[in-house]
Amino acid sequence: MSVGPAGPVDGTAATAPQDPYALVRTRGYLKLLLLAAAIGFPVCAVAFGFLALVHELEPLIYHDLPRALGFAGTPLWWPVPMLLVAGLLVGLTVRHLPGAGGHEPADGLALSGAPPLSALPGVVLAALTSLSFGVVLGPEAPLIALGGGLAVGAVRLLNRGLPDQAAAALGAAGSFAAISALLGSPLLGAFLLMEVSGLGGPMLGVVLVPGLLASGLGALIFTGLGDWTGLGTYSLALHDIPRAAQPTVPEFGWALVIGLLAGCAGPGVLRLARFLKGHVVRHRVPATMLMGLVVGALAVAFAGLTGKPASEMLYSGQSALGSLFRDSAGYTVGALLLLILCKGLAYCASLSAFRGGPIFPALFLGAAGGVVLSHVPGLSLTAGFAMGVGAMCVAMLRLPMTSVLLATLLLGKSGLTVMPLVIVAVVVAYVVALRLTPATPATPGTPAPAPHTA
Repeated sequence: MSVGPAGPVDGTAATAPQDPYALVRTRGYLKLLLLAAAIGFPVCAVAFGFLALVHELEPLIYHDLPRALGFAGTPLWWPVPMLLVAGLLVGLTVRHLPGAGGHEPADGLALSGAPPLSALPGVVLAALTSLSFGVVLGPEAPLIALGGGLAVGAVRLLNRGLPDQAAAALGAAGSFAAISALLGSPLLGAFLLMEVSGLGGPMLGVVLVPGLLASGLGALIFTGLGDWTGLGTYSLALHDIPRAAQPTVPEFGWALVIGLLAGCAGPGVLRLARFLKGHVVRHRVPATMLMGLVVGALAVAFAGLTGKPASEMLYSGQSALGSLFRDSAGYTVGALLLLILCKGLAYCASLSAFRGGPIFPALFLGAAGGVVLSHVPGLSLTAGFAMGVGAMCVAMLRLPMTSVLLATLLLGKSGLTVMPLVIVAVVVAYVVALRLTPATPATPGTPAPAPHTA
């Protein structure tokens, strides 16, 4: 008899409820935990190396290369040919290598199973090119695929008879380990994957405890490698955060406004990205080059109109969040609005054709919107920043608990102070975004839901 999450599935009557924790009491579960812990070490080393390589390639492409070609500095137009080259490389990778370069970022963040080992070179090449050349995407989706694929592939090579359920748990553990330090806390990375997976009830802990273990060990490994190499951990963090005042009644009103604006903006970004993606998939290489050209042109326009470097508009925005918060007085409202417009459009183009994750650009856009609104009476900078981050995150990802935690933990003690405002903004944005998102058509043959009865 096979047992599913809700009990027996072969039609036999159950005389007693199944024990959801029976698996934990077996010797096999202890072996699973040991395997998850062992997998965390090599997976974290590979993930750290990937992030370090991206970090080293960014200045090489935009600073060292133009100087090597004889330019006194980086020309204003430099992002255009660079992103055109990125479009060519990513388009060819997606078209010709196994695995199509990994997950389509326009489809959101989802766990669809660990990719096979044969797909990992394409995943790494497409993501490495996208991220290092300045595409407006983050590293989380490729790291999730890389961690899960390496974990399952390595264990399958050692034990070809591994049950599918155990392989899935180890793949999740590898993904947990790969992003353990990326969001600033191993708990936050684990919580993200828990919410994405959609598991609930007692089976949530049983299945995902190996992932939590790998995540905790992974964060230690990232910290150790960062100290040993002097490169840091590449984690999301803000520094020198001023103390936040207690929320006020006007700020609760602004929470409703920010939630409404983000709830409308998120579905708009996704609709445009998916519209563009529909054209990209039909003409993969030339269309990806065109999207790269669009991102580069937007960066040049932003730099030319504001006098600020194009790098402030390019990339995921992870490292720029701190400077945006710390040096917000150095931006005029007009420059911030232009930054939001250009980066938002570049985000849509990047989602449609390149490879990476959707989280960090959403955080940056939300933060920039909150900074703009902090110029109006009744809203402090810290509260606007935090509410914008949480609201835009949930509008793009549909993960309310993760969005609240991201916005509050990012700001430390000040985040805890403004957490009630963040919760209101996130709930409003979540409801508005869902109301503006068309319902998924029912699959033929799927029974209609039973009506509610009083």
